Amino acid sequence: MTESENVKTLYDNLINAQFYSFPLLGKVSVSVKQGVYIIYGSNNKVLHVGKTSRAKNGLNQRLTNHLRAQSSFSKAYLIKNGIDLRQIGSYKIIEIEDSRMRTFVEALAIGKLCPAHVGTGAKNG
Repeated sequence: MTESENVKTLYDNLINAQFYSFPLLGKVSVSVKQGVYIIYGSNNKVLHVGKTSRAKNGLNQRLTNHLRAQSSFSKAYLIKNGIDLRQIGSYKIIEIEDSRMRTFVEALAIGKLCPAHVGTGAKNG
């Protein structure tokens, strides 16, 4: 399988992955591995696509960061739009250990899904 075929297969696996709900209390507990994720809002609207880079506790840590307003996505988009992931959010994940593959799968997902958060951090002026 070529590298581009592998990226497409991983993307398809992410799209077809199980939906998880954000916990009403506490931290996310889905995987300590590195990977790519999609965050959905109401009506399954794609809000954000992201990847882990170096999170010690992998996907758990990165998704919990979003819940606790410890990410640029939560600060620039969720808070600004009054969105509480604990109430309306869900997510999908795929574990991908290889950082190059994570980057490609994240980029493909962003390009195909056009998440609401992309481009919202641009500075005026």
